[in-house]
Amino acid sequence: MRTPPLARRGTDATTLHGLTVPDPYRWLRDPGYPKVSNPEILAYLEAENAWYEAAMAPAKALEETLFAEMKARVKEDDASVPHAEGAFLYWWRFETGAQYRNWYRRARAGGPDELILSEPAEAEGHDYFRLGTARVSPDGRYLAWSSDTSGDERFVLRVRDLAEGRDIATIAPDSVGDVAWTADSRGLVWAQASKEWRPDRVRLHRLGSEPGDDPILYEEAEDYWVSVSQTQDRRQILIIASQPATSEVRLLDGAAPATPPRLVRPRKDGVRYSVDARGDTLFILVNDTHPNFRIASAPLAQPDQWTTLIPGSDRNYLTGLAAFRSYLAIEQRTDGLDQIRLRFPDGTDRFVRFPEASYTASLGTNAEPDAPLLRLGYSSMVTPDTVYDYDVAADRLIVRKVQEIPSGYDPSRYATERLMAPARDGARIPVSILYARGYPKDGSRPLHVFGYGAYGYGMPPAFSAARLSLVDRGFAYAIVHVRGGDDLGYRWYLDGKLEKKANTFNDFIDATRYLHKAGFGAPARTSASGGSAGGWLMGVIATEAPADYRAIVAHVPFVDNLNTMLDESLPLTPGEWPEWGDPRTDRAAFERLLALSPYDQVRRQDYPALLVTAGLNDPRVTYWEPAKWVARLRAESGSRNPILLKTNMGAGHGGKSGRFERLREVAEEYAFILTIIGPAG
Repeated sequence: MRTPPLARRGTDATTLHGLTVPDPYRWLRDPGYPKVSNPEILAYLEAENAWYEAAMAPAKALEETLFAEMKARVKEDDASVPHAEGAFLYWWRFETGAQYRNWYRRARAGGPDELILSEPAEAEGHDYFRLGTARVSPDGRYLAWSSDTSGDERFVLRVRDLAEGRDIATIAPDSVGDVAWTADSRGLVWAQASKEWRPDRVRLHRLGSEPGDDPILYEEAEDYWVSVSQTQDRRQILIIASQPATSEVRLLDGAAPATPPRLVRPRKDGVRYSVDARGDTLFILVNDTHPNFRIASAPLAQPDQWTTLIPGSDRNYLTGLAAFRSYLAIEQRTDGLDQIRLRFPDGTDRFVRFPEASYTASLGTNAEPDAPLLRLGYSSMVTPDTVYDYDVAADRLIVRKVQEIPSGYDPSRYATERLMAPARDGARIPVSILYARGYPKDGSRPLHVFGYGAYGYGMPPAFSAARLSLVDRGFAYAIVHVRGGDDLGYRWYLDGKLEKKANTFNDFIDATRYLHKAGFGAPARTSASGGSAGGWLMGVIATEAPADYRAIVAHVPFVDNLNTMLDESLPLTPGEWPEWGDPRTDRAAFERLLALSPYDQVRRQDYPALLVTAGLNDPRVTYWEPAKWVARLRAESGSRNPILLKTNMGAGHGGKSGRFERLREVAEEYAFILTIIGPAG
């Protein structure tokens, strides 16, 4: 192809609140969605893919080099550290060359390894495969497992008899999320998606009963998503209804699943809580009295009678807890730094001490009611993923595994810093940055900047082996912890949503300019990337600050914001109104989303070089959002820089499946960046 495709321009428009907003590429939404069969739409997407392939053909050798580097950093026969659960030890392992894992177990008393699930076998014949859940029954006899073979995130739920080594039932084609076994190992509690892909029912399946006849234990009447979990002692099954900022929990007795679930406390807008249990005591993590959460306890018999154990704190942001028999394990962030805190029954606290000043740490797989050895995950920008067991009695960390880099890795070659960038409103924005030692801070070397900033999801300063392919070519790699995430506490999240959403975008731009002043890169040598809501971030910075970036990669970007928030038939939309506002009824929300929508704010200007990705089966950010944005950019911007759209025609929100196929997509992204900017030189 010698010229990029130009999509047909339509005459559609939206009129609301006395305002008319043109929507010339509305036709790119297939009316039969989620099935996409319109020939004109498919032809346009294929033409864009052909243009991407033609434009990137000169970089194919570079892409192959990058992919080979990234693959060489992967231990091909990698395996997890076994964890104990009941009478068995469980772990996964890759075979050399395999895209997917095999799952094994072995009796704790000794015996042969037993293959309980082979992902490669289940993935055979499918272009896409993703394992959803895999839960063994309390008696060890059955495995409940689910899989998605299209990327649409509707998981087929099955039960396997491990004694016979075969599946004995297909429970449903539309399960979502985790499952929980009943205490007698004969019942399975699971969440079902509606036709709009909104999990709104929880059902109970009894082994031997007819699939499709499972009674409903709970049905959600509002725009909340339901999910299933279990308490650490495995006695209570949790039925959770949630939106990003509000949640509600019900308790189902695992020994009597036919009894009605008991409500812990009714939902209240803006209040999130989660629950764990130790015997007859509940432990509640909740933000009702302080935005950074408190921990309360309650009798199991009176679940709404909460007594504070650990009060909320401006400095300590409580993010998670597990109620073990001997102590509470608490995840928290202090001044933005991860901490693991143990609260003992006598009221004393102990913090796990880690070897670095800046890192990310979290609870690992701890599947038993008590954990004398507490499994933890750890890494930093320079330290590969590490699995620790924390010996509670001895107060010491035991290294169980460090991510192996077969092609070699020397952490002493790299340096990392945590900087604080001033924002235009006076806030100070954390930036985690990695670079090779000797990186000259004089603006001569390239810089890559990454961000997200939504739903209260912080971006940890974690290790990435693939990232080294940029850093080893002279890039500094920065993660900007913008508002909208919870990096500095829950208020950090609140300050990046609704009427304060513009803070997310301003933070990223201001931090980039701060890095330039500090000698990290210069506008002509700076790239940026983000995905999903982070793709919205990319769309706004490309619109508002095009001169600050030379290349931008927007993965499955949420960029048709106003139209999506006006369409309540889409699965995510109703639950997103508390996050972004409801433009159907609120003119201020309508105007705010219009002003921040990259699709609606395309300008006549030179944009940075853009690589935009989409997934045809994506239920979260529908394929037409990036397609409409690119179509409008081509027609209206007049940009002289490349604008490329790559739609994965057989995958969804997370891109291709398989560990090497995912690396291939990273190699494509980096090849694009390096083609536009070039390595340091």
